[in-house]
Amino acid sequence: MEFLFPLLILALLVPMFLGIRRQKKEVAKTTALQDSLAVGDRVMTTAGLHATVASLAETTVDLEIAPGVVTTWSRLVIREHIVDEESDGAGADAEGDVVDGTDETPDDTQRRLNGE
Repeated sequence: MEFLFPLLILALLVPMFLGIRRQKKEVAKTTALQDSLAVGDRVMTTAGLHATVASLAETTVDLEIAPGVVTTWSRLVIREHIVDEESDGAGADAEGDVVDGTDETPDDTQRRLNGE
């Protein structure tokens, strides 16, 4: 019975310590991402906005969200660097067959979604 209290304290402190370590790693990764931004990078903000970096300042970043539309944001809102995959627009369906969505009619789409 005398070992129960120290084990209880240990059981509460270990997950808390591991959570703090994971959080510090995520903060370090986010800081490294924000420091490595360059003009022309595609990024996503914490709000889910996809944009291109137009210019950088020490604490702000200008994002081009549409051709000719530039807005100023805090660097802290940059969540991800988006890497555009070099592809010809074709993807693969569940069976692995190459599917090009540009030739699909609305009826074909409905049949595909219904599993016919």
